[in-house]
Amino acid sequence: MYDALAPITQDALDRGVMWLARAGLRPTRQRQTLAALLVGDGQDRHVTAESLFAATQGTGERVSLATVYNTLKAFCDAGLMQEVTVDGARSYFDTRVEDHPHFFWEDTAELTDAPADGLRIVGLPKAPPGTEVARVDVVIRLRRST
Repeated sequence: MYDALAPITQDALDRGVMWLARAGLRPTRQRQTLAALLVGDGQDRHVTAESLFAATQGTGERVSLATVYNTLKAFCDAGLMQEVTVDGARSYFDTRVEDHPHFFWEDTAELTDAPADGLRIVGLPKAPPGTEVARVDVVIRLRRST
């Protein structure tokens, strides 16, 4: 989900604006706020639209939940983030865009990066004619053992 919020600093805003510029996105006030929350501290994070919306509430910037959804989609389309779907109704957005596996904690609904060093994928089925495999998403579901 989203880490505890620190106030948005000028450094965080600057980092967010540079992140937007890298993808050629216009830095609107709302995009700047969301970008600062997502990458302003230099850390990768996994958010839901709802958790990012909740994080905006203390910023003083008015951002609707619909705007958060649309902006996250624009960030994904621009290659700044990737969407990770854990079931048909729940998506997370990851600022780390290179291919990597995830842990999904079923009891807390938290998505985290999983170490990739032990993961091996072999024997993928052949893609249908006229297509190619774009990527393989790996979400390892965890629950507390009893």
